[in-house]
Amino acid sequence: MEERIIAAGFGGQGVMALGQMLTYAGMVEDKRVSWVPSYGPEMRGGTANCNVIISDDLIGSPVVIEATTALVLNKPSLDKFEHSVVPGGKLFINSSLISTKSTREDIDVYYVPANDIANEIGNNRVANMVMLGAYLEATKMVGMDSIEKAFYKVFGENKAHLLPINKEALEKGAEAVRK
Repeated sequence: MEERIIAAGFGGQGVMALGQMLTYAGMVEDKRVSWVPSYGPEMRGGTANCNVIISDDLIGSPVVIEATTALVLNKPSLDKFEHSVVPGGKLFINSSLISTKSTREDIDVYYVPANDIANEIGNNRVANMVMLGAYLEATKMVGMDSIEKAFYKVFGENKAHLLPINKEALEKGAEAVRK
């Protein structure tokens, strides 16, 4: 089993953290993983994306050209990566910021109002975790326990107080897909 993921959005939306969480969770589960970040010219507000591969086998290249899944948090990312998803793959669209519908009929598309859900929770900075929760519910690629362990690797022990709101965001994202 190999999952090739593109996560993309504006800098500051937590795209890199989302990718790192998946990567560390894969390592916790003894899978082979890779994570490759890509930033636009600006750090905050510019484009950002990362490639994540989680596999049971050796990974030939860390670069994802044909994604099994894309998580897009803004319209420019949808425009750029929608056609990178292989037939039968999955596309997660942040419907809070993207009103456009996917043009693809050969993939599974999930419209997740990530920013709206994050605002309902009380912290708009957890929209990335809402999307991650939706992804995890749809794919079961890694477990929530592994994601919790990955949280400490990505954010450190000094951010442990943020774990409850992030867990809530993950659960709300999963709920959005179950509906």
